[in-house]
Amino acid sequence: MASQETVVRTDRPIVVDATDHIAGRLSSNVAKLLKQGHRVSLVNCEKIMYSGTRSNLIKEYRAFLEINSIINPKHGPVHYRRPDTIITKMIRGMLPYEKKPSGIVAHKRLRAYIGSPKELKSFDKIQFEKAKIKKSASNYTTMGELCRVIGWTE
Repeated sequence: MASQETVVRTDRPIVVDATDHIAGRLSSNVAKLLKQGHRVSLVNCEKIMYSGTRSNLIKEYRAFLEINSIINPKHGPVHYRRPDTIITKMIRGMLPYEKKPSGIVAHKRLRAYIGSPKELKSFDKIQFEKAKIKKSASNYTTMGELCRVIGWTE
């Protein structure tokens, strides 16, 4: 019976509008939904917010980009530059991805989009109130801004 409930829950995706959400809090809420068996689609990933000064975020991410393998760069960590792939990797880190098969299955139910695709326009979009930014938007940096600086070309 529990497997039938899971099938019923995964028919329609939960569409989350990621505009003005803090990245980590959004990721943890989405990871929780994925663990419960829901299909989740994130839209407007370029409008996700990072807290912290813009210059410090850029400096930290550029330092991360310098990490690679001494033997062959393709063996090193993959450095994503698109907002949808960065948030997908962030959510993957909050799932039991390498420990359990259920984490891999949960990660396959996630879809992230830049902007809002036509096929999801008719769905109701939800937002997590606890993950929304509290201060004015000038105190945060959008993921789109950060990605453009580190090499994302739209």
